[in-house]
Amino acid sequence: MIVGIVGLGLIGGSFAKAYHEDGHTVFAYDIDRSVLEFAQISGAVNEELTEDNLARCDLILITVYPLAAVDYLKKAAPFIGKNPVVIDCCGTKRVVCSACFPIAEKYGITYLGGHPMAGTQYSGFKYADKDLFRGAPMVIVPPDFDNIALLSRVKELLKPAGFGSISVTTAEKHDEMIAFTSQMAHVVSNAYIKSPTASLHKGFSAGSYKDMTRVAWLNSSMWAELFLENGDFLVHELDMLIENLRKYQEAIYHKNLSDLIKLLEDGKRRKEEVDG
Repeated sequence: MIVGIVGLGLIGGSFAKAYHEDGHTVFAYDIDRSVLEFAQISGAVNEELTEDNLARCDLILITVYPLAAVDYLKKAAPFIGKNPVVIDCCGTKRVVCSACFPIAEKYGITYLGGHPMAGTQYSGFKYADKDLFRGAPMVIVPPDFDNIALLSRVKELLKPAGFGSISVTTAEKHDEMIAFTSQMAHVVSNAYIKSPTASLHKGFSAGSYKDMTRVAWLNSSMWAELFLENGDFLVHELDMLIENLRKYQEAIYHKNLSDLIKLLEDGKRRKEEVDG
């Protein structure tokens, strides 16, 4: 298999390493030539992905920011042809898919939206890991939900990454869910660490602190773009969180033991309901 990768950050670099490790040929492109050259020297990339070899790929993974992914597909579309399956790997889907589906249709390209549900608080090729996607979910947004043959082909093409499951959904449902499962967690973590008390935490913190603050260390430019693109769903989730936090605040302020116990029990029960 020949896989083309656009963008050699954490996600793109991890795909490159996974496919190369599995014995496949990797073509790649990155706006930073030094990153591309390092990836080639390290052995994760065989050669540069260009207009001349795009059509030779079996799979093209676009692993850049959403607006950059749209711009790339616009420019590359005339050279891709009908052979490759193109999947973007952006963190939101409505903006990308609404722009890329018409481009793909115009040029006869097989394109699907995608989102690998894996990552770390670090960014860049130097943190890329061939096992990053091992056992993780992959979300796919196809143009046609009835094309079983295409979905089977996609599953086979993605096999070298080692995903644990592949889910198929709409761009709307993806963005609604991701506002809760990922984006809100990053906002809350980033806001939580801003307490002046944080500078004094050493010697007083353990697992809870580490879990709560892990994703406060984030790629600000990327996450800001994702938050704004998904602002309607994210603000809705934040509104509910703020409303719930006020209930805890009021119970504690008024020293209302019974209300506080009930709030805590409700949260514990909800955790059991959703996660077992």
